[in-house]
Amino acid sequence: MIALVLAALSLAVWIYLVFARGWFWLGRERDDAEIVLPAALPTAAIVVPARNEADHIAQSVRSLLAQDYPALSLIVVDDDSDDGTADIAARAGAALGAEQKLSIVSSRSLPPRWTGKLWAVKQGIAAAEEKFAAKYLMLTDADIVHAPDTLSWLVAQAEKHNLVLASLTARWRCQGFAERVHIPAFIYFFQMLYPFAWVNRPDNPMAGAAGGCMLVRADALRAAGGIEIIRDALIDDCALAAALKRQGPIWLGLTNRVHSIRPYADWGEIRRMVARTAYAQLGYSPLILAGTVLGMALTYLVPPFIALFGSGWAQLCGIAAWALMAISFQPTLRLYRLSPLWGVALPAISILFQFYTLDSAYQYAAGKGGSWKGRVQAKASQ
Repeated sequence: MIALVLAALSLAVWIYLVFARGWFWLGRERDDAEIVLPAALPTAAIVVPARNEADHIAQSVRSLLAQDYPALSLIVVDDDSDDGTADIAARAGAALGAEQKLSIVSSRSLPPRWTGKLWAVKQGIAAAEEKFAAKYLMLTDADIVHAPDTLSWLVAQAEKHNLVLASLTARWRCQGFAERVHIPAFIYFFQMLYPFAWVNRPDNPMAGAAGGCMLVRADALRAAGGIEIIRDALIDDCALAAALKRQGPIWLGLTNRVHSIRPYADWGEIRRMVARTAYAQLGYSPLILAGTVLGMALTYLVPPFIALFGSGWAQLCGIAAWALMAISFQPTLRLYRLSPLWGVALPAISILFQFYTLDSAYQYAAGKGGSWKGRVQAKASQ
């Protein structure tokens, strides 16, 4: 009887997720609309916070200076790097003869109540407003490369739909075994947490964004209170989306235009990446953490366990829930060109993410929460 109840509950969860959560798993929100720019191009500034990004900054800068959008300026904020990031960025701009479009800003000392990235972003935005009076601010990371028409597409969509925020979810590198295990699942879970179709509906309170590539309307950001309102947020992209959606419509979608070039060569790097923000996602609440672990067990572990070891109606419910789980993972697997058989492995992959979430809580309790490039940033406001 207990097995039947658990199996029925897990099946009900998957029926809800597949059929009633914005069809998140289909991945239909994409940047496939035609680029139609207004005759008078609005000005745009690109802000790139960079801390010890010597391995990636040159590729990122080159892709940004190669944008086919003429009315732009690029600002790289060197966030106390000790690996020559600023010099490499400057040389990349000089090699393209684009020194006039590129500004390098050295970050001032990190003040209390700020995360390092957002303090760098604030200084970049301040430089953009002082020098260029840009209508749009493109916020992107130093490990992201862009197709030449990325900015044009974002501005065209923002102008057409009066968006205050448009964001593209970068294609992550997915080459080694560790990346194949984790990256598609990470994108799948992100879509589940923030169904893109709901994000894109003005009448739905759901708000989300992908921090690797965001176009923000500068006047809407000022009206929301500036970047200061999220100064201590670890999940800064979604916090910014929530603030801006109160100012107007936002949009979030998948893309092939934007790629993350940061490698996650081993499991430890991925664990640290997930653990940096997982407990923050739960509001640093032990009760929510416990509920999340139990909920994930019911959702991902009960179906295969009962499908393999149960009997009767309980087993049928387990098989059905596991099948829905595997089927819903297929569009993301196709996006990353992986075998459909990875869908069957989603329960095992979920165990890893449960462990990383628990590790995130442990790191927070040990005073190491939100650790990133030598900074402990969890709950910076305290």
